[in-house]
Amino acid sequence: MKQWYFINSGPCSASFNMALDEALLNWHSEGSMPPVIRFYEWNPATLSIGYFQRAEKDIDLQAVKEQGLGFVRRPTGGRAVLHEHELTYSIIVEESYPNMPQTVTEAYRVLSEGLLIGFQNLGLDAYFSIPDTEEKQADLKKPRSAVCFDAPSWYELVVEGRKVAGSAQTRQKGVILQHGAILLDLDEEKLLSVFRFKNDEIREKMRQKLPEKAVAMNRLVDTPFTIPQCVEAFKAGFEQALDIELVPYTLTEEQLAQVKLIEKEKYANDDWNFRK
Repeated sequence: MKQWYFINSGPCSASFNMALDEALLNWHSEGSMPPVIRFYEWNPATLSIGYFQRAEKDIDLQAVKEQGLGFVRRPTGGRAVLHEHELTYSIIVEESYPNMPQTVTEAYRVLSEGLLIGFQNLGLDAYFSIPDTEEKQADLKKPRSAVCFDAPSWYELVVEGRKVAGSAQTRQKGVILQHGAILLDLDEEKLLSVFRFKNDEIREKMRQKLPEKAVAMNRLVDTPFTIPQCVEAFKAGFEQALDIELVPYTLTEEQLAQVKLIEKEKYANDDWNFRK
């Protein structure tokens, strides 16, 4: 059984979270660190946008500022996510890892198996999303909105037909970085308030449709899930799915300094966050 590192960062700033994910990718590509699974949260609540999104076009930046939200551009693709009541995960593993599919879609399936088992560990009847109509598949290629939870992509996790986790992936230096949001609760009004819509009619249609497309875990149970409970369930899920042992790891002072340098030069910098 292979050993991977396990890091539980807890609540961190948006820029630090993205810098640490990038640093872990760099260290793994250099061979100085084995594959890693990391859990983290966000302080303050943050809106992250995908690598290819245009902030001014899709996001109401004044609303983000007025509500005291963090803002960051991810190194991964996908659409915007409001990170608030959630557990976020990241997986860092080389593309050449044994039995790792070469295609992005099939790699999602393998890496997200741990999420599937994690939800099942919590008693939720989760399953993989497989877009089964031409309309759904066309929406993946040309999304109708900038909202991540507007529609599930290939092999994302759904419960009762509604998306409960959203993930994104990038491949750099021979390494896969996949990270994503596991929803415990969802404030639909706050989510919609930070997006630009062409008109009020489109916004209202999204308001009506969103509860049909996304659901938070705590809407499905009588007793709310806690973050520690989710960490335990999903950690066990990844260990089972990937046939690995997760070994707790703490960053050294030198590594922490490298993360803070990446944070300062990139993710805390407007040139990166507003570059498109």
